[in-house]
Amino acid sequence: MKKIFIILWKHFQNKWFFYGITIYDIAREAKVGIGTVSRVLNGNPHVSDETRRKVLEVARRLNYQPHTYAQRLAKQKAYAISAVIPFFISYFFIEVLRGVQDKILDYGFDLVLYGVNDPSTQVEHYIQKSTHRGKVDGVLFFSMKFPEAYTSYFKQRGIPIVLVDTFHPKFDSITVDNFQGAYIATKHLIEHGYEKIGMIVARLESMPAKQRFDGFRKALSDYGKIFYEEYFVESRDTRLDGFTRDAGYQACKELLSRNREIPSAIFVSSDIQAIGVIEALSERGIKVPDDVAVIGFDDIELAKDFGLTTVRQPMYEIGKVAVEKLFERMNSRKTKPEHIKFTPELVIRKTCP
Repeated sequence: MKKIFIILWKHFQNKWFFYGITIYDIAREAKVGIGTVSRVLNGNPHVSDETRRKVLEVARRLNYQPHTYAQRLAKQKAYAISAVIPFFISYFFIEVLRGVQDKILDYGFDLVLYGVNDPSTQVEHYIQKSTHRGKVDGVLFFSMKFPEAYTSYFKQRGIPIVLVDTFHPKFDSITVDNFQGAYIATKHLIEHGYEKIGMIVARLESMPAKQRFDGFRKALSDYGKIFYEEYFVESRDTRLDGFTRDAGYQACKELLSRNREIPSAIFVSSDIQAIGVIEALSERGIKVPDDVAVIGFDDIELAKDFGLTTVRQPMYEIGKVAVEKLFERMNSRKTKPEHIKFTPELVIRKTCP
């Protein structure tokens, strides 16, 4: 049975809000203060029997199910966590945030999203904004280089933070081995006899794009294959760091315009770009995989529709694990940072059997 996700959107100071059933909802429905609800749910005796009955009845009616971690953290909390992410409309983030949202509902917390349009200038602003005056109990930080100047900021204030799709040795992190994923994709092409292997990559300022490029180059080097500069294109598109369908389409057109000959295979740094690549090839009458093999990265839902061979990363699971790790950190702040790295896997479909 398909899940239905109801998202309440409020545009206020560039924030997105996602709401589940929280103690704020119970307080509003029962017409009592948030502190009263907290005392009732935590068994505090200093509440009248009538008030306790009313609060518990509303909680049952709303099907409120507090998580054990949330119960431990019940005192003096904002009951919200923030996510600082470079953009909202990427297929990758949609799937990861689905996992985040599902898991946060288990804890009865709210999720506040801060979208960074320009990571080079806005990251520090949104970090401050997301943690100002105790608005949230923890932070998820996505896919951007964490500013070194804010290491002490989080440490001194004791703000729990988990980095997702990026890394810093002093904080918990959840990542995918982008380097290894690109390596196994390139190795697959080499082992299947492709010699002139090209790559279309998003902007190398993006950490995942750079790691995938490095994995591609290393596989070529390890297997004694040539890196063909003329078959390599880095996206110039600044939208979503070049992780878009149009960016892949335009990059492929540029590659084709440079050369009379075409590469025998192309590794593309994301599925959505790869779909644009396939469209550009089709316009020129170039058949995939008969003339050119194509491999993407991510395994978004559209990849199956296009029969795209790709590198699968567990996007939904990444979101869930990130929330679990953040609540562990909120509950116990003395343990050493943990770095969880998922290993991606190759999914074989029609574009590169």
